[in-house]
Amino acid sequence: MKQLKKDLQAVLKSLKQATEKTENLMKKVEKLEKPKPVKSPKAKARPKVTKKPVKVSTAAIVLAIIKRSRKGVDVATLRKKTGFESRKISGIVQRFKKEGKIKNSGKGIYVKA
Repeated sequence: MKQLKKDLQAVLKSLKQATEKTENLMKKVEKLEKPKPVKSPKAKARPKVTKKPVKVSTAAIVLAIIKRSRKGVDVATLRKKTGFESRKISGIVQRFKKEGKIKNSGKGIYVKA
């Protein structure tokens, strides 16, 4: 009987060891199953480039307003839309008339040519 008891204790001890080994293996398998986040390759650091604002000439602004209007635009309307002085607008308008880009549709009203 004593021998049987010793054998059973030895079997119990080996079962405990086998259980511990199995648990350790399960932990390792769980770690392998978890998807690791994929790291994207880091882009090379580039110096930040600030874009300079595009400068539009005053003449281009006046011409764009005249081209957009169907019925034509007078100097007073151009002053309201642009904020420029009358002398500046008149000079721009005269230059465009000479170049043939705009024409008069009535007294003081300008349309695209």
